[in-house]
Amino acid sequence: MSARPVIVHALKPQPVEGAGTGPAEESTRLHPAMNQASAAPEKPLYVRTRAPEWLPRLLAPVIGLGLFVVLWAIIAKSGGRLPDPVSTWHSAVEVFSNPFYKKGPNDQGIGWNVLTSLGRVGIGFGLAALVGIPLGFMIGRFRFLSDMAAPVISILKPVSPLAWLPIGLMVFKAANPAAIYVIFVCSLWPMIVNTAVGVRHIPQDYLNVARVLNLSEWTVFRKILFPAVLPYMITGVRLSIGVAWLVIVAAEMLTGGVGIGFWVWDEWNNLNVQHIIIAIFTVGIVGLALEQAMILIARRFSYE
Repeated sequence: MSARPVIVHALKPQPVEGAGTGPAEESTRLHPAMNQASAAPEKPLYVRTRAPEWLPRLLAPVIGLGLFVVLWAIIAKSGGRLPDPVSTWHSAVEVFSNPFYKKGPNDQGIGWNVLTSLGRVGIGFGLAALVGIPLGFMIGRFRFLSDMAAPVISILKPVSPLAWLPIGLMVFKAANPAAIYVIFVCSLWPMIVNTAVGVRHIPQDYLNVARVLNLSEWTVFRKILFPAVLPYMITGVRLSIGVAWLVIVAAEMLTGGVGIGFWVWDEWNNLNVQHIIIAIFTVGIVGLALEQAMILIARRFSYE
């Protein structure tokens, strides 16, 4: 009796109902919350918003002025003779309520004193600009003139402004032109030096091209020198106007008459310290306005 062959059928595994076909499906089936978290991240509890750019610029000067007033009040309350901010404010309201009164040649409001000082500054500064800026161009353009003027400028530039006042009084025999003369001398040096430095910083290639093209000296000045030197020249003008406004207060204290410097000295003789502080703030605000005006002019005529 022969043996019959045994046939073994390979059974295909059937998927079990409810079982996943892979790790991803099993992970999805077993941890649905994790899948939702990866799809949509959770929102933070708070969102940090950035302050607008204008806010720090506004707060910084306000905080600075506030700290200054607080320090002023502390010093005034500590037993000194300095008036406190509140009483100075009330006095300032009274002074500026009628700034243009006239009760005589030497008794005028603070407005007339400021305008008189500005007039002297304008005349002296204008004369210094007419002389200093062209002189600075020539000194920077020609080496011989630069070497010739260098020792004179080095000696006279550091001289104190008030040292020129006796010479002005001796020459002009009057206080008003002497004060203008002092402003003229002290405003001269920054414009000469800065303009000459600007001319020296012009690239030599520009001047070589002008020489090759056989340009006239006026054309070189108009097309090359002036546009390149203008930023330096405006810087000199800004420094000069600051020096002029600084000098006029000291000069008017000594010469007398009408002016913000004389007004300060007159209030000191009357022992009115509150008006002196008002004059100090007035001088500072006017000087700041003059500087900002020079900055606006510099931006207006900038070639950049």
